[in-house]
Amino acid sequence: MARNVFYSFHYKPDNWRASQVRNAGVLEGNRPCSDNDWESVTKGGDAAIKKWIDGQMSGRSCGVVLIGSGTAGRKWINYEIEKAWNDGKGVVGVYVHRLLDSSKTQTTKGANPSTRSRSAGARRSCPRS
Repeated sequence: MARNVFYSFHYKPDNWRASQVRNAGVLEGNRPCSDNDWESVTKGGDAAIKKWIDGQMSGRSCGVVLIGSGTAGRKWINYEIEKAWNDGKGVVGVYVHRLLDSSKTQTTKGANPSTRSRSAGARRSCPRS
């Protein structure tokens, strides 16, 4: 059974890598956010970003953190991990540093962001059917 998931990632350096993972879910209706969508959201400030994240996570069963070299410690990554956890959703991390970016290069493996998140004391993975 396919999960309806929310993808969390550091946008600027990892959006190309994330799109490779996320495009696998296009058939299930999990359309990736475009650059223009994200830029519009961020122009609205913290309240708009939080509202957008909350709306995107609604109806999702799991948060998938796509981990690149600079993902850990990011304000909104931490918020997304904590929100998924507090909402009782599964949370799983996937390292994407070896996927190629638009310049056909890899990056270094980043730190596990759940160890920097305040909710890291108890980690969960996506539940199985």
